[in-house]
Amino acid sequence: MRKLKLSIVGYLNALPLSWGFIHNRPKDRFDLDFSPPALCADKIAAGLVDIGLIPAIEYQRIPDLRIVPNLSVAAKGTVRSVLLVSKVPLPQIRSVALDRSSRTSVVLLRILLRMKFQLNPALYSHEPELASMLRHRDAALLIGDAALTVDTGGLYRCDLSEAWSEETGKPFVFAFWACRAETGMEDSSPFEDSYRYGQAHLDDIVRQQSSQLGLPVQQIHSYLTRCIDYSLDEENLDGLRHFYRLAREMKLLSETIPLQFVQPSGTGAPSKQPRSSPG
Repeated sequence: MRKLKLSIVGYLNALPLSWGFIHNRPKDRFDLDFSPPALCADKIAAGLVDIGLIPAIEYQRIPDLRIVPNLSVAAKGTVRSVLLVSKVPLPQIRSVALDRSSRTSVVLLRILLRMKFQLNPALYSHEPELASMLRHRDAALLIGDAALTVDTGGLYRCDLSEAWSEETGKPFVFAFWACRAETGMEDSSPFEDSYRYGQAHLDDIVRQQSSQLGLPVQQIHSYLTRCIDYSLDEENLDGLRHFYRLAREMKLLSETIPLQFVQPSGTGAPSKQPRSSPG
């Protein structure tokens, strides 16, 4: 059996899912690729990788994918790493510079601005550097490590996951593992094993990332354990489906396709997801 190419996102919030693949992987099964979220999605769409941690919105744009059950990068409230930062009050925003690594958060931003303020600002892709983003635009969307480490003193800021929760009462799913259907993968246990390994070595992740990002150990630990939810439970799936429905209603998606899952392995986290469910 050929080795599958697995695309891993190097952001802090993804590391607990990927730690086992990086440090304890079954080397006869996977070759690893490291890419930011948007590039990860582009590679799986182009067939350059077989499996990737993709932005949630990309599931609706890339045909013939299967979701690895039970695992995601989600938040049931404040997330801290998906921020709209503005130099004007939010209802006055007319232009937004977008972190070019983001896909799902861009759609989430457009939904929230319409829901809360009836806004449809001009959007511009940009490198995630706040000062240059705000030089010519009213606001900036930052995600991942750039959002966690940015200084927003004197600026308006909005945590998009918190705003979503306030508007809908639902959690938000930012990303999940997905594979190309043609791979025929039928076993999700390596992903559950990698996550369990990451949880068992969480202190190692925290220490490494505290040094790398220049953030206190306590802040990193709190973020990974209190802000990020790594399940893909029924509550998170309900939030995901609601996100897709709103995106379609606002014509940010032309259609929605049902969620299709890799067959659960029967080990690790409870496997309750159906193989398909309404999108």
